[in-house]
Amino acid sequence: MASYTFTPRGVCSRLMTFDIEDGKLHNVRVMGGCPGNLAAIGRLLEGADAAKTVEILKGTDCAGKGTSCADQLSIGISQALENEKKPALQI
Repeated sequence: MASYTFTPRGVCSRLMTFDIEDGKLHNVRVMGGCPGNLAAIGRLLEGADAAKTVEILKGTDCAGKGTSCADQLSIGISQALENEKKPALQI
């Protein structure tokens, strides 16, 4: 299981952490922002397909900001998925 940390931009939340194992999300946590809503999102995403989650959350807007905590989470997950595609360095 790979663990990721993402620093969102343009939203109230300050830090997002999550794990990905076999393409599924686990332990989604968001620090800052709307605690109840973000805790609920974390619970709903437990075991969800990471790529499908990106599709669902991408582009969600909060109060005309052009982004939201959900949108920022989709960016973080997308970056993590891209990172997983990169071959490991041989030393």
